[in-house]
Amino acid sequence: MTVDAVREFCLNKSGKVTEGFPFGEGVLVFKVNQKIFLLLLLDVHPQTMNLKCDPERAIELRERYEAVQPGYHMNKKHWNTVVLDGSIPPREIRAMIDHSYDLVSGDQQ
Repeated sequence: MTVDAVREFCLNKSGKVTEGFPFGEGVLVFKVNQKIFLLLLLDVHPQTMNLKCDPERAIELRERYEAVQPGYHMNKKHWNTVVLDGSIPPREIRAMIDHSYDLVSGDQQ
């Protein structure tokens, strides 16, 4: 999934999603209800993103995908870093983004 595709997917979510660069030009941050649900690191190749995740699901995803690692510079229990190297199907990445968004927005199902 490309950076542009991730950005478009995030901005098309319901609710008040905002984007910005509070940590500098290399990190694009997406928030809902003024809380971060996705950080997209632009200065690394391949690009990576940090997503909030339920702790049990975080472990399961790390075991299933080599490109999912404990959250870089984040609480490793609640955040994953996902490497956008093409090894994870786009539908799975969208599901991870949805999960992070739902946790942060309070729309958990």
